[in-house]
Amino acid sequence: MEKNKLFEARKSKGLSQLQIAQKLNMDHSSYQRREKGQIKIHITEWEKLSKILEVPLEEIFESEESQVFIWKDNASGNYQPEFCLRKVYRYSNAVYPLGRSPKI
Repeated sequence: MEKNKLFEARKSKGLSQLQIAQKLNMDHSSYQRREKGQIKIHITEWEKLSKILEVPLEEIFESEESQVFIWKDNASGNYQPEFCLRKVYRYSNAVYPLGRSPKI
């Protein structure tokens, strides 16, 4: 999954992928693969990127988790999509207070 927030932040600062790669002490192609989502960006790299780009981590961070679709409808025998995430993040408590989650 491409890191669009990271791409936009880098472009807004007028920095090239090569310049970022040099600041991270890696070669250009390694950084390019990270920005394109082909290689996972470690949390320490996210923190360094935040400092290099002079933006809060929250402005550039994008999860590595992918989205999964589950198809089921036991009642009617028809199949309908239900959206699920592989991991539940802390913000779920803010969206669904008191542990109440939507019925799927």
